[in-house]
Amino acid sequence: MTTETTALSPEEFDELDAILDDLRTRGEDVPQWEFCEGVMAALLCTRRPVPVDEYLPLVLGIAAGPAGQPGEEGEAWFADEAQRSRFMTLWQRREAEVAQALSLDVETLEDERTYHPEVMDLRGAVAMLPDAERAEMASQELPAFGQVWALGFMFVVENWAEEWELPRDRDTAAWIDEALATLVALTEDDTAAPTFNMHHEEGPPSVSDERANAFGAAIWAVYDLHRIWHSLGPRVAPARKTGEPGRNDPCWCGSGKKFKKCHGA
Repeated sequence: MTTETTALSPEEFDELDAILDDLRTRGEDVPQWEFCEGVMAALLCTRRPVPVDEYLPLVLGIAAGPAGQPGEEGEAWFADEAQRSRFMTLWQRREAEVAQALSLDVETLEDERTYHPEVMDLRGAVAMLPDAERAEMASQELPAFGQVWALGFMFVVENWAEEWELPRDRDTAAWIDEALATLVALTEDDTAAPTFNMHHEEGPPSVSDERANAFGAAIWAVYDLHRIWHSLGPRVAPARKTGEPGRNDPCWCGSGKKFKKCHGA
């Protein structure tokens, strides 16, 4: 039986954004929450469970030392232990919510139980700003819908590459490769003609039909990756007898030959 989790409220997502904004005052590379959403989904799909002390410093650039203390040059850190504790509480609640959604058998994106990434149609939101404010942002390159989320997902795939190595089984490897290709495609720009606004149904068009379909396909790709990797389980290092030389090591008998051409033949 699946235990119900309490979904984060809009106000709690705002809290996460506020903490990240504060961290960004001490480290400009701290990502937006949408990037973290992609990171979280990928970590839940990764073959080996990655502990928080391993991924958090890499994702956020947080110093590994005591809370509130600066780390190496260019790193950011939490203002105090209370801020770190609140961030982790909200992170873990959202993580539990996503994990629960990915564990369910759902058949449509319209199912309220389906995993729905917390992403924003930034282009649609900017398009609805007053003319003066929109003009101020004209020089900024805005990400496409779902692009930052997909970049966060692929960040994990690239930084924990050993956990994402394709298995030997060709069919399984092909399924994983296809799912990852779907997510990689979403990291690219939306260059098709926009047809609707995801930020507001009456807003100026900002997202293409092709992009919306690609985003839906990427969600199903996450489901596929989650099921495949969890069915395979953690990677197991090949066993090797203690003291046994490698095939190209000198043979233990002292003949001067390689082990594979002597007693290992």
